[in-house]
Amino acid sequence: MDFKSEIKRRRTFAIISHPDAGKTTLTEKLLLFGNAIQTAGAVKSNKIRKTSQSDFMEIEKQRGISVSTSVMAFEYDGKQVNILDTPGHKDFAEDTYRTLTAVDSVILVVDTAKGVEEQTRKLMQVCRMRNTPVMIFVNKMDREGIYHFDLLEELEKELQIAVCPYTWPVGSGRTFKGVYNLYNNKVSIQNGENVSIAEPAIEFEGVTDPALTNLVKEDTLDTFKEEVEFVNEMFEPFSHSLYSEGYLAPVFFGSALNNNGVLELLETFLEIAPSPRSIETAERVIEPEEEKLTGFIFKIHANLDPNHRDRIAFMRICSGKFERNKFYFHTRSEKKMRFSSPTSFMANNKNIVDEAYPGDVIGLYDSGNFKIGDTLTEGETLHFRGIPSFSPEILREVNNLDNFKTKQLDKGVRQLTDEGVAQLFIQQPGNRKIIGTVGELQYEVIKYRLEHEYGALCNFSPLSFHKALWITTTDKKQLEEFMFRKSSAVAFDKEKIPVFFAESEWMLKIARESYPALTFHETSDFKVD
Repeated sequence: MDFKSEIKRRRTFAIISHPDAGKTTLTEKLLLFGNAIQTAGAVKSNKIRKTSQSDFMEIEKQRGISVSTSVMAFEYDGKQVNILDTPGHKDFAEDTYRTLTAVDSVILVVDTAKGVEEQTRKLMQVCRMRNTPVMIFVNKMDREGIYHFDLLEELEKELQIAVCPYTWPVGSGRTFKGVYNLYNNKVSIQNGENVSIAEPAIEFEGVTDPALTNLVKEDTLDTFKEEVEFVNEMFEPFSHSLYSEGYLAPVFFGSALNNNGVLELLETFLEIAPSPRSIETAERVIEPEEEKLTGFIFKIHANLDPNHRDRIAFMRICSGKFERNKFYFHTRSEKKMRFSSPTSFMANNKNIVDEAYPGDVIGLYDSGNFKIGDTLTEGETLHFRGIPSFSPEILREVNNLDNFKTKQLDKGVRQLTDEGVAQLFIQQPGNRKIIGTVGELQYEVIKYRLEHEYGALCNFSPLSFHKALWITTTDKKQLEEFMFRKSSAVAFDKEKIPVFFAESEWMLKIARESYPALTFHETSDFKVD
């Protein structure tokens, strides 16, 4: 297959949602349809000692939540599907935001009972900022929830995007039996609950197929037919161009747990979702069909395999073809590198790949050379945009509980903060290590991983600061004066850039007025090495 055909057959997307909407369950069912896994895990069940394929970290298995983006790939109907399953919990939103820079489209999962939730809104804002095409999957239709039309109205209002039903549920809650594809006029009904993929749904030709009465109660069928008539009158037909530009979101209904409506979502996604698109850098726009390789690091994960203590950088390929053992230019260090064991992923299972194409996400074994946002090219100096760190709002000092493990603690703290799960600041005197996060749960994850992956014991002392902000200026004298007067509230990040710990918004306002030559940044976007 030629280069352009390889690009066109790729679909790289993220699955995003508020916690507990069923995102990871949907991911697993897509993998089952793609024959990438054989059985699905019971993510939330304490009775069933299985865990989901995409939640591979031990703490994820214990808590039943995703705390790190997982990368999975499979082939279906001639298409190469690359799924990035993201954390739903708001404390790990930064990992999700960065992941959205590495995908071409998104599937947003919404719980039919809860509708649009806080994290759903925030994630959608990031998608709108990038005009990322979005499909919405209304999950858990086998449970009682918000009336379909009310939910569609809520989606449009809260997410500020036009919606268009692509499938429609046959019943809801206890009467939910299947879905109707409004565009191919097929009704898929499942006979029974928890139907496995080995027992496909029964398909009917249109809403008037008399055989439907054999599986759907008469009153449910009558209500369904009335709703379909109303949908056709109320909503404009699906527009592929509006979807591609990020203005229109097709909506699918179903139950990921019962495999109901998932196949319709997958097959429509493969048909309408975009193949790899152009990506903007600070210097120019990169087109995927360009011959020379470009790619950027959007995630770093230490100890993906606890038995080998490895460190892997996740790279999204933007253009050209990546080849194993070929030398590539690392723009920040201005050094040439080659990779003998690049990998593809199925959660924590890895396979060595000889080549990869635009849209693919590969893992590069790293000895500490990479940072999030780094670029690989074939010689050109490029800087990809939109992979910032955000101003942390919670700051705590690291306290070592075992002096014999000081080196392990130092290494662990640096490696974990390199992953982007938190930010590390060093304050003098004493090399005090201060970790900044956007959520409380991150400290629990860091503490757990330091103990179980590095053998280091620690706790965290809270600090009474409002947020941390990076400082830049061309007036060195004013900066020195500020750092002298505010020494107890100033530290340095890992790039040796000064950071101000503001005690309150009022104190930040005073600092800006008193030191006008200083600029206080809430994101690290200003940093280009």
